[in-house]
Amino acid sequence: MFRLLLVLLTLTSLNGCGSSSSSTTSQTPLPDDSSAPTPSPIPPTNETEACSALPLTGLSASATEEKAPFNASKAIDGDTSNASRWQSTGTNSALVLSFDSDQQLGALQIKWYDSEARAYRFSIETSLDGESWDTQRSNINSNTQLAGFELYSLPALVTSRYIRVTPFGNSVNDHNAIVEVQLFNCTEGDGEISSALTSTAGIDLQDWYLSIPTDNDDSGTADNIGETRLQQGYTNSEYFYVGNDGALVMRSPTIGFKTSVNTNYVRVELREMLRRGDTSIKTQGVNKNNWVLSSASQANQDAAGGVNGRLRVEMAVNEVTTTGENFQIGRVIIGQIHANDDEPIRLYYRKLPSNNLGAIYFAHERRAVATANGEKEEIWVEMIGSRDSDANNPTDGIALNERFTYVIDVEGDTLTATISREGKSDVTRSLNIGNSGYDEDDQYLYFKVGVYHVNNSANRAERAVASFYSIENEHGS
Repeated sequence: MFRLLLVLLTLTSLNGCGSSSSSTTSQTPLPDDSSAPTPSPIPPTNETEACSALPLTGLSASATEEKAPFNASKAIDGDTSNASRWQSTGTNSALVLSFDSDQQLGALQIKWYDSEARAYRFSIETSLDGESWDTQRSNINSNTQLAGFELYSLPALVTSRYIRVTPFGNSVNDHNAIVEVQLFNCTEGDGEISSALTSTAGIDLQDWYLSIPTDNDDSGTADNIGETRLQQGYTNSEYFYVGNDGALVMRSPTIGFKTSVNTNYVRVELREMLRRGDTSIKTQGVNKNNWVLSSASQANQDAAGGVNGRLRVEMAVNEVTTTGENFQIGRVIIGQIHANDDEPIRLYYRKLPSNNLGAIYFAHERRAVATANGEKEEIWVEMIGSRDSDANNPTDGIALNERFTYVIDVEGDTLTATISREGKSDVTRSLNIGNSGYDEDDQYLYFKVGVYHVNNSANRAERAVASFYSIENEHGS
């Protein structure tokens, strides 16, 4: 049995530099203490105003050096893709942000370019007049363990009109590159990034790899984070991080890079990898990375990494969409068994905007049976409430942020799904899958867990978010 436990480790490997408009390629070492860990966020002081991001209106950016098209304005344009960044070279360049009036400032959140592969050294200063500067943080190291935004709290709240970030190159070369800067009137930022760095949470992810909707490798499809890298403590403050309650949070936008050209939806999702980091074993195929049914041939059972499977997940759905096409609104896939090309089960949570509670149901795809129009037949099984787009509020439904446990169990020809909640009776549905074609010799299976955001028509500002408290996967032999 492979059990997932919560851990947090430090990722320190640094890779080579990506493309740059700068012609400078010299290797400039950082000061001797460049390997020191990023300082922990400073506890908030007594604050009288609600914590919020400072508005982009009235904010401008300039730099003592910039490499077109990577101009200073790109650092505050709201675009968090790597292509939109400020970039310079050397130790004498600085990014200066200026407001048109005095502002209360408590923290910066910075997304560095290629932040997992290089550690940036920098300082933060503030000024009321743009001439006399007060140092707030000096010789800070960015954290290569954290992808996405990183929080840098000031020692105390300050009143400022100008903020200067001065980088000194990175651990690979002397390039400076900031994708985006966010400013906050409090020291805890948005309340999510700091917990990703300080909470003792995460999952022993050696059995999984992660797909996130970015394309940092320029492949045209979503990026994958391998099982060993996940086990070493990878987090991403935008998509995959530790929440304040210690849960592993997966957050998927409506629009983003997809896992293949054949899929229609964005996801932040774990894919089971029984090879546990042994890259000599291929990802696909009837091999030690995947599992098969006990109704499969003995040769297949001997070749596979396991026989039959059981997945137990404790979680809560935190956000779903409220806009979009009627049949897509409010739905998200939270667990699957995937085969070569088809899904023996897709487990859905769906909450409509007019309802207080959500429904749970699943789909089973019969790969061996085609409908009249040539598509594979799907069997839909409702567990709690209805999957209909005009369904009434389910009387025993599951609210957003309510913790529950689901179990997907398959033994030979029997597929069973169970929903459990404290103080309530279990809800169980079973299905005979003996005629669905998953016991054939070329068929292999694996679990998937996460936020498969099956609404691509929602407002771009909406997202699907879920928190995962425990994940356990096991197989027979």
